[in-house]
Amino acid sequence: MRIAVYVPLLLCLIAPLGARPLSERCEPRLATWLLTASALVLGTATTICLGMLAVTGLIRFPQLAGLGHWSAHTAQLDDPAELSIALIAGLLLGGAVLMAARMLWRRARTLAAAALQAACMPAEDGLVVVEDEAPDAFAIPGLPGRVVVSTGMLRTLDETERHILLAHERAHLTAHHYAFVALAQLGAAANPLLRPLATAVTYTIERWADENAAAATGDRTRVARTVGKAALATHDTHPHTPDAALGIRGHHPPLGGAGPVPRRVAALLAPPLSRHPVLSAATAAVLTATTLSTAEAAHDLHRLLETVGAW
Repeated sequence: MRIAVYVPLLLCLIAPLGARPLSERCEPRLATWLLTASALVLGTATTICLGMLAVTGLIRFPQLAGLGHWSAHTAQLDDPAELSIALIAGLLLGGAVLMAARMLWRRARTLAAAALQAACMPAEDGLVVVEDEAPDAFAIPGLPGRVVVSTGMLRTLDETERHILLAHERAHLTAHHYAFVALAQLGAAANPLLRPLATAVTYTIERWADENAAAATGDRTRVARTVGKAALATHDTHPHTPDAALGIRGHHPPLGGAGPVPRRVAALLAPPLSRHPVLSAATAAVLTATTLSTAEAAHDLHRLLETVGAW
């Protein structure tokens, strides 16, 4: 436990560095799975490790150690963690649990409201058209889900572009993208260091839907044009959207610093991405190291509790 308990915490400093490469160089569906798994596993592991460190501090107090029939004196001699570290871990653990619980509650309420709204919407083949001059389109998860498109968006796009838009939004529903976002955000709520992973998931699900639309239509260039056209139409209606997010400033910044829409367009204009075995293997190695170190730390804590209980 002296080293193993800190490994997941250290990996949480390193893992976010891989969020951008994974989202930009790896096939979107696989990237979404890897990023979501990373956020969830690392968030869970760090919470467990903080809990184990907090326990090592609690058993140093005679009143608390007595509840588990442990020796506080023995714990003070054999405990590998400093008391200050254990107390800090306890405070961080409380914050992580509180933020994760708050996120789960808000997400559950949002999904329940979305499902109820979807069930109440009259739809034809899962499509709901609303009378609104503002161009807009989005998917509402439910049983079944709905694709909502405004009349303003339908007038903005031609017939082929409408099919592309619907294919994109339906991909969000059929692939349950809302679940990937929720799980990644849960991991980031437990550990704010993992927020880049959750942010990357919100991008890769859009890329995933883009690729589904490209596969359905067989025209990547047309899909790229539709993505840009819909984004610009939405921007004209919602001017508070940052210009850089849509890449429409007077100068042309490097793509690496561009917002998600120009990056999606550039990806569609390029050949489809591969599974990138190196990045996949690196992510698998991080998740394996996290799992094994957490299990090792739990085993060490079990041995420590056995030692301080032998009195």
